[in-house]
Amino acid sequence: MKRLIECVPNFSEGNDMHVIDQITAVIRAIEGVNVLNVDPGKATNRTVVTFVGTPERVCEAAFQAMKKAAELIDMRKHKGAHPRFGATDVCPLIPVSDITMEETVEYARALARRVGEELRIPVYMYEHAATSPERKNLANCRSGEYEALGERLKSADWHPDFGPRALDEWTAKTGATAIGARNFLVAYNINLNTTSIRRANAIAFDVRERGRVLTDPATGKKVLDETGKPVMVPGTLKAVKAIGWYIEEYGIAQISMNLTDITITPVHEAFDEACRKANERGLRVTGSELVGLIPLQAMLDAGRYFLRKQRRSVGIPDSELIKIAVKSLGLDDLAPFHPHERIIEYVLEEKERREKKRLIDMPLVAFADETSSESPAPGGGSIAAYMGALGAALAGMVANLSSHKRGWDERWEEFSNWAERAKTYQAGLLQMVDEDTNAFNRLMEAYALPKKSEEEKVARHRAIQEATRHAIEVPFHTMTLCHDCLEVIKAMAESGNPNSVTDAGVGALAARAGVLGAFLNVKINAAGLDDRPFVDDILRRGEELATRACRQETEILAIVREKI
Repeated sequence: MKRLIECVPNFSEGNDMHVIDQITAVIRAIEGVNVLNVDPGKATNRTVVTFVGTPERVCEAAFQAMKKAAELIDMRKHKGAHPRFGATDVCPLIPVSDITMEETVEYARALARRVGEELRIPVYMYEHAATSPERKNLANCRSGEYEALGERLKSADWHPDFGPRALDEWTAKTGATAIGARNFLVAYNINLNTTSIRRANAIAFDVRERGRVLTDPATGKKVLDETGKPVMVPGTLKAVKAIGWYIEEYGIAQISMNLTDITITPVHEAFDEACRKANERGLRVTGSELVGLIPLQAMLDAGRYFLRKQRRSVGIPDSELIKIAVKSLGLDDLAPFHPHERIIEYVLEEKERREKKRLIDMPLVAFADETSSESPAPGGGSIAAYMGALGAALAGMVANLSSHKRGWDERWEEFSNWAERAKTYQAGLLQMVDEDTNAFNRLMEAYALPKKSEEEKVARHRAIQEATRHAIEVPFHTMTLCHDCLEVIKAMAESGNPNSVTDAGVGALAARAGVLGAFLNVKINAAGLDDRPFVDDILRRGEELATRACRQETEILAIVREKI
């Protein structure tokens, strides 16, 4: 997966679209950043913007947006229904794919430091990026709102983590901002076969983390603690907020949930728990509804969860996992669920597909025609990667067929694990199909750089060397993936469905061809690199991979011949 983070800054302006448009314009101007939603609120006088991209690009867009908001918004004049203390009130970073929370925290702190130093805006770190337990809660950081900011900036306990610690004319105008890192929040509604808000609320109180107020069964009165506050009976799901309501448009009651941390309570667990609690109360869950977008991983995890309950292999294509998730969660109960409109990575992929032609998106005939054209790319490196991907796909096919072979029911998990490994290699090699062509194009661009002055010659040579190194590393990675995939293929030839043993044999031929084909690219590109120790090392490792791949292919084909 591509490294992606989401950013959801809240700006203290919800009425003046001219101001809002100027702020969002600087975000849209950053290459590689995609604005997913702009939601202005008049009563709150606040606009929530959602955008996503690679971490570095997102942080740059956030910085530029905060800079523009500081120029355009005057907090001395701001009024609104929502708590606030700055022109950019909050700015959370949220990991979406291929990035940890710890890494996201580092990006949040680097962004905060830059905002404090370069924009002279007081910054408080909150949630996972908080510098102390007391600051984790946003409400604590923003206590007293803008009106109390002057005192808090200079206080010993509540001075900002970065930026000025006193109000002057500039900070009085900009206010402060809270920058943090938090997990993805999913707004999720569960549909019930009732119109009763009271019954929907009862289930909501059963499952939400806060739970319900404890009552005395004899009197029906609330039970209070020693401080006079109601005693709460916690619900069954952590990091979940929920309430019941009636939706007139659909004529049903729903449990409306905010899953505030899907690493703690994912969508599929929330759904199943709601089903259990509804059943206990004589109700039935008929489906569910996703509000907004969701990360791909959450949908894949749901698909795997429901397949494992069926004792079925989970090493199937992502599209099939998503289909299982949609049907199991009933996400198409009220309206069609279109993955390319609701899954963050797919929304971005659709945009990229429209803007840039990718080889792996082509039909087979078009890909073959493109390869045979007069252009030097795609060439042998892309074809080697694609052959390897087909070998991995065949390994996955044998594993999936074996997982539900009659009489092998107890072995489903063994083959599911093999299928998942094959799927990982297939995905990596498909990525290499385009990456090999990109590496070639990058090398050609380096050779096309000007070389008139001595300075230009030095810069051109450096660019050529960097591009050449990359053009070596890409096919070497293809070699490694093809080689490693042979272990799965061999296991399927040895212990997989015997009716598919020849498919494993063809997979071995394809994977070995991928190794040797990619190695040819490594060798020809290595001739142009000045770093001879690197070249000697990678050629040595390449020879070892090629030798082992040929040996594994021979062993696999021997198994295949014996079984047929």
